[in-house]
Amino acid sequence: MQLRYSIGVGPREDVASLSGKESMAEQMKWVNALSTRPSLEAAVKEVVERAQQQLEEPPDLGLVFISAAFASEYSRLMPLLQEILKVPAIIGCSGGGIVGMNQQGEAREIEGEPALSLTLAYLPGVNVRVFHIVAEELPDLDGPPDAWVQLVGVPPSKQPQFILLAEPLGAKAIDLLQGLDFAYPGASKVGGLASGGMTSNSYALFCNYQLYRQGTVGVALSGEIVLETIVAQGCRPFGQTYRVSAGERNIVLGLEEYPVPRNSSRSPLEILRSEIENLSSSDRQLAQHSLFVGIARDEFKSQLEHGDFLIRNLLGVEPRTGAIAIGDRVRPGQRIQFHLRDARTSAEDLEMLLKRYRYKIDAYSAPKAALMFSCLGRGQGLYGQPHFDSHLFSRYFNNVPVSGFFCNGEIGPVGNSTFLHGYTSVFGICRQP
Repeated sequence: MQLRYSIGVGPREDVASLSGKESMAEQMKWVNALSTRPSLEAAVKEVVERAQQQLEEPPDLGLVFISAAFASEYSRLMPLLQEILKVPAIIGCSGGGIVGMNQQGEAREIEGEPALSLTLAYLPGVNVRVFHIVAEELPDLDGPPDAWVQLVGVPPSKQPQFILLAEPLGAKAIDLLQGLDFAYPGASKVGGLASGGMTSNSYALFCNYQLYRQGTVGVALSGEIVLETIVAQGCRPFGQTYRVSAGERNIVLGLEEYPVPRNSSRSPLEILRSEIENLSSSDRQLAQHSLFVGIARDEFKSQLEHGDFLIRNLLGVEPRTGAIAIGDRVRPGQRIQFHLRDARTSAEDLEMLLKRYRYKIDAYSAPKAALMFSCLGRGQGLYGQPHFDSHLFSRYFNNVPVSGFFCNGEIGPVGNSTFLHGYTSVFGICRQP
């Protein structure tokens, strides 16, 4: 098997913007407009007019996502927007598919066709800081957290929450996420890798009316805002949990039963074959092309459950030694479990997480907006029907505007750390405290 996503992310603080309002009694407001017009000028005009009609207050933040169908016109997007839209902070990127709200207020996922999505937000009591970072200016991962704080420009005491958009080829996204987790532990971080092509010029990042081809653009939000996350990895476990008894880099060399190991460890390939033999015939067929490995993120949790595993690709096996290679580093003592993924599992996983979130939140602080970062491998190709994930979200949170794009990799937390995922739908849900 091949690892689907090239990994990258890069930072350089290039553009920064601050805005905030004193009144904490005011309600924030988010609106979105989606256009499918084939003319970029017409699409820009439509989304701006519709968004401004919905938002009477002056916007503090804009988010824009443009489909790869406009790839030859990426350089024209920001000048066209700047002519008719005044917003002090704006970020965005290109995508192989675009998510937004149509004129009837219904969530739509536009794949493989021209589309432009514009979100505007009025954010009283919220500090907004946007930034552009390139890989060459990332601090050393062994260095102090202060270097990361200086890069972003927001002190940890402000408790910022992050939306991050990166190009997928050289941005060093994993290093960036590790550094931000180090400097801002506990802060929500969501986003995705731009998509829409195979070369650096195929991707576009936007920050404060500027076009960038490299690095990461992002926004740090602090103050009267809560950014909560749903990470739907779309997998279900099978077999039992095992503990890594021997491993090196991303190679699992030995596994032992958990929680009570028997006499000795066994080869991962031997265990995998045994577990697959116990599957139903349909699941055995599924395992031929949709087999994954879940790595437990909480070392101290005794009873592992749904959502405790970070899902990674199974890259290959070594028949002679029985070792397996996975798409992440492993170390002895970690617990793993094999997983399967299909359309039904993905749908059930997302629905369960939406139910759990709706039950958790305070009815007096309902979501104001949702950002959806979904893998290019989901959508109509997975479900056989369009708009599936966004419609499922709207079923549980009606009248909440949804916007976003289909990514080359999705950014979201599992446990207490932030990861770059594949085949995932990550939702960033904004509400007031």
